[in-house]
Amino acid sequence: MTSRRLRPDGLVLSTGRLYCDLVFRGLDAMPRLGEERFAEEVAIVPGGGGFITAAHLAGLGRPAALLARLGEDPLAQSLLPTLESSGVELAFLERAADAGPQLTVAMIRDGERAFLSRRAGTARPATLPAALGDVRATHLHIAEFATLAEIPHLLTDARHHGLTVSLDPSWDDALIRSPDLVARCNGVDIFLPNASEARVIAGSDDLDAAGRRLARHFALVAVKNGADGARLYQGDERIALPAAPSRGVLDTTGAGDAFNAGFLAAWLAGRSPERALAEGIACGTLSVQSVGGAGHVLDPRQVTRIADQLLEEPLRRHG
Repeated sequence: MTSRRLRPDGLVLSTGRLYCDLVFRGLDAMPRLGEERFAEEVAIVPGGGGFITAAHLAGLGRPAALLARLGEDPLAQSLLPTLESSGVELAFLERAADAGPQLTVAMIRDGERAFLSRRAGTARPATLPAALGDVRATHLHIAEFATLAEIPHLLTDARHHGLTVSLDPSWDDALIRSPDLVARCNGVDIFLPNASEARVIAGSDDLDAAGRRLARHFALVAVKNGADGARLYQGDERIALPAAPSRGVLDTTGAGDAFNAGFLAAWLAGRSPERALAEGIACGTLSVQSVGGAGHVLDPRQVTRIADQLLEEPLRRHG
């Protein structure tokens, strides 16, 4: 019998808080208390890992639905045209007054970023039961551990409906060092931290040691490591691939979520873990060439070309 995840039309549910991102670029210095700075550019775009990953999945040809809440305030409503044109299914997007304003101010200078965010209302959409019960759904992607912390039964419910599950812990100062974080993620198939998150969660400054520790709890662990590429841990196996050359970095916001989309699209299509790692890196590389996490529509042909080059790279390491 064909695995549910291998269905080419299988729907990915992507959940996490939906933000209105105000992205400021072209700063001569980051602001400090008592100072005012001026930016050369500003963009207002949808943010949050749930949407960004869903948008890139849709661009790669994998049906994706956003499982989230949207406020009724002017900032939230300004996102609707972009949401509706993203290719992401919005049937499970709950509209609620208490879901906003929910926004992030991102300030970017010389590749460095600073964020200020506000959460509003609960993370649990009223549409959750309908989404998990949709017969088209084959996979649930959780874009932040904070969402799972608010909806502790989410993994059990997803498993009950036969869905595979991935989770990006997404740094949260209040949660990242929780001693029971890994235990509360029991049932996750694919764990997708960045290098800093992996080290803290696993309690090791050595990235390989951290990856191997996490692999004792998750079937697949893909660790994003920025300019040093990414690593995958599966049982006792380790695969490392270098970063791909980039033509220019405009905004690294959401690069990890783009990686998630590339990795998941490949894995759900039945490709090898190494191939999934390469396509994840390719998507992250392409995403930084525009402002906003989902500002660049990924070209599957470019993803394939970059992934092919990475897999031919002699620096990739196994063992």
